[in-house]
Amino acid sequence: MKLKDSVVLITGANRGIGLAFAKAALARGARRVYAGARDPSQISLPGATPLELDVTSPTDIAAAAKSCGDVTLVVNNAGIGRPGSLLLPDAIETVRTHMETNLFGILRMMQAFAPILAKNGGGAFLNVLSVASWINSGVLNAYAVSKTAAWSLTNGLRNELKKQNTQVLAMHMGFVDTDLTKGIDMPKESPESVVNKAFDALEANLGEVLADERAQMIKRGLTAEPPIYLTV
Repeated sequence: MKLKDSVVLITGANRGIGLAFAKAALARGARRVYAGARDPSQISLPGATPLELDVTSPTDIAAAAKSCGDVTLVVNNAGIGRPGSLLLPDAIETVRTHMETNLFGILRMMQAFAPILAKNGGGAFLNVLSVASWINSGVLNAYAVSKTAAWSLTNGLRNELKKQNTQVLAMHMGFVDTDLTKGIDMPKESPESVVNKAFDALEANLGEVLADERAQMIKRGLTAEPPIYLTV
């Protein structure tokens, strides 16, 4: 789909990758950009429409679907990532918390907005995933578990939504310079770089985008011998 004259809703749009998506959508000619955030007072981007939206809240999502019936693109960007061993006593609760945002948040949004996209001609979902969909290095364990599940969810719903002509794009990238990666001493891409590659892929009608060199390298490593997820 094309960004020009589109109506875009972005979750977690108050900072980082979400804010970069909002800026890029406006720059590419989107007619309207709904900038979702738990606290909409944090949205100060000129041209964007602040929207109260916590993706763990069915009430917020239902209200957004009711008030944003003109949407043609949903960017499922909102996510959390916290370090911690999966062997800690609170690991189950930590995983559950990540799944609520990073998996069920996407599912709730896609269930709520799929009928709206169908009504508006098909449109698209763009799901922000990660190289952690494929590997778990032990740094962000629960995050990786949730992103792997979100990748499978994205692939399944891509197939389900073909019949209504809705494009589903999975965005994979490595470390991006945002609050989530503070304290991780690794080379990082800028939010603007990965967002522009994602929007290019969307406009090319692709189903997957590897938005940086690290994502490309890890994807190739999945079929290496031994595969990269055993050696990372």
